[in-house]
Amino acid sequence: MLTRRHIRIKIIQSVYSFSLDKGRKIDDQILLFNKSILETYNLYLLMLSLFKELKIHTKEQLLAYEKNSITKDENYLGINCLAKNKFLDFFDNHAGLESQIKNKNFINWDLEFKFIKRLVLKIIKSENFKKYSLIKSPNLEDCKSSFINLFKDIVAPSSYLYNYLEDQNLYWIADLPLVNTFLLKMFKNFDIKDSNSLKFPEPKQQEEDLKYGVKLLEIVISKSSELQDEIKGKTPNWDPDRIAFIDKVILRTAIAELLHFNDIPAKVTLNEYLEIAKDYSTPNSNNFVNGVLDKLVKDFKNENRLMKTGRGLL
Repeated sequence: MLTRRHIRIKIIQSVYSFSLDKGRKIDDQILLFNKSILETYNLYLLMLSLFKELKIHTKEQLLAYEKNSITKDENYLGINCLAKNKFLDFFDNHAGLESQIKNKNFINWDLEFKFIKRLVLKIIKSENFKKYSLIKSPNLEDCKSSFINLFKDIVAPSSYLYNYLEDQNLYWIADLPLVNTFLLKMFKNFDIKDSNSLKFPEPKQQEEDLKYGVKLLEIVISKSSELQDEIKGKTPNWDPDRIAFIDKVILRTAIAELLHFNDIPAKVTLNEYLEIAKDYSTPNSNNFVNGVLDKLVKDFKNENRLMKTGRGLL
């Protein structure tokens, strides 16, 4: 589930945090890095459990209508339609998901009744769902399309969900776009007749990527001064004191990867950290980081310090 770019982002966040806490040891920072990796997978489970909670809520609301003899209004019709969506049934009846959720103690959607109720109402009043509700006998493809729309248009961009996650765990805010993208891709290839369509990725499945992350983090922290020295003289048009601290962290991390990971092409490293600079630093950072790294790569090549192995890795 995790991409190399996401791991790079977590490393930069870790280095930034380490630089602000002078008393922290490298081993402590590595533990925090590994914890942040685990939290990405926990967020994935939390999001899956949300769909199960939506099904539970709709069933409870329909039961409340019946028990209290409430007039079956427009909301009832919408909730009833949502409750019958075969994708929600899939999550509600998935034994593997139930087992995964039971092993975690952070699933608290049952305490977020107001949010779930508001979310359901927003779903059933959306234009896409209203069109779906007009289908007399929706097939699996109809259910799938409606489910993807409600996730993409309502669940994923929910500001309440964002604030809830931020209150629960700061790691989750940075991970949310990645998890949502992974979920969307998975939903598009879903076969609800096959329980194995629902994936439960684990960190151990990406052992090589995580080893890369820990190694890079150790190098950036332990060789911080040496990496910073590489930047000196490469920024003649920039006042060193005015260079954004995050840019310095991005550059040190990129340089460490260029010099200490012979199997990663220089072009890949440059492209990755330029994209990270665009998303996580100042508006001018992209040009600045691009200029510095471009010059460094040329210098490293001329000095025979860019020791890349394999064809085409320079």
